[in-house]
Amino acid sequence: MADLQNMRKSYHDADSIFDVNDLSSRNPMKQFEAWFNDICAHKSIEEPNAMAIATATKSGIPSVRMVLCKGLSPEGFTFYTNFASKKGNELAENPNCSLMFYWEPLKRSVRVEGIAELIPEEKSEEYFQSRPKESQLGAMVSKQSSVIENRQVLDKKLKDLREQFDSVERVDKPKYWGGFLIRPYAFEFWQGQTNRLHDRLTFRKLAEGEKFNPDVMTKGEEEWIIERLSS
Repeated sequence: MADLQNMRKSYHDADSIFDVNDLSSRNPMKQFEAWFNDICAHKSIEEPNAMAIATATKSGIPSVRMVLCKGLSPEGFTFYTNFASKKGNELAENPNCSLMFYWEPLKRSVRVEGIAELIPEEKSEEYFQSRPKESQLGAMVSKQSSVIENRQVLDKKLKDLREQFDSVERVDKPKYWGGFLIRPYAFEFWQGQTNRLHDRLTFRKLAEGEKFNPDVMTKGEEEWIIERLSS
């Protein structure tokens, strides 16, 4: 077995602490965009839009997987999936979820908590039509998360669909496939420090009846408040 105890990498040091005054914006989506632009400029990161999404059943049993974020807007984060998948079913019965982006070369991550909702059908159709034909057929092949006999089941279905749609210019989006928008209500921006006293800045809204505490809170834009968490 690998010796995990001695696996240790250097992160940031005291000269590159991330604090409130280092924020590019006091709006969390704009701050996310600023970090995301930095990441996109880093050539060693092939998929800066890769994110983990954690969902849970109505009874609270969690699960997590990697997906690709395909939309950023002031409203939140968009991704696409098969609605009959495990994550699709769990979001349908419990829309509370969490996202996490981790960008190892810069030792940064962003965690988002939010509520999932379906995006309009026309927006899902528009994105589906922008995909390569092979990806469109792939969405039609897989009954995502269902048990199958072997890999050949998928390959056979894909082969049949290629023949069926060989001369077809437009492939219509399946009704069971589309996008979710995650509307955030909390963000955490994390930057790793070598001494493990990591930088953690959070954005949230005041709870009902909660008062602003200037000793530990900083006012952000649009009623967001910013707090620093212990590492």
